Amino acid sequence: MKKPALRLFLHWIPAMAGILVIVAESTIFFGAGNTSRWLLPVWQRLFGPVAPERWEVIHFYIRKTGHFVGYGLVSLGFFEGWRATFSPGKDWARLLVAAALPALFSTLLLAMWDEWHQSFLPGRTSSPVDVGIDFSGAVMAHLILLLVLTAVWKVRSSRASASSGAVPVVR
Repeated sequence: MKKPALRLFLHWIPAMAGILVIVAESTIFFGAGNTSRWLLPVWQRLFGPVAPERWEVIHFYIRKTGHFVGYGLVSLGFFEGWRATFSPGKDWARLLVAAALPALFSTLLLAMWDEWHQSFLPGRTSSPVDVGIDFSGAVMAHLILLLVLTAVWKVRSSRASASSGAVPVVR
């Protein structure tokens, strides 16, 4: 049975939105000098004044955390798109692998493109370390997803066992 194209397209919207955010952030407007201009006042409003040399360190970690979290979220968007594309019926474990691997690969390609693109922009830097941070965020997001899905499956399994009168096996 073939899925309607519109339904499949809707499942790819999170990935497309994530890609658009990455493309926008890959411009000169989101270089370290520009993000510091608006992040510093926010930081000072929340936490008070900070010395310039201390702000450099804080700003660095804010930006790297943004890489980690942002690419983790983009990878989950890719996962949803691939999950809907492959959807092999009720075999959830196979579906998880079938969707997670291309999602991670798609995220890695996007991270590499982002750094390559930034290498041509004035005021931007390109670093393989950032690709590593991006991919690490994607892997972590998938590990968290796996933990959440495992917990959900255990709850569903125990509820199904309870409603059928069987004694659930706890492992």
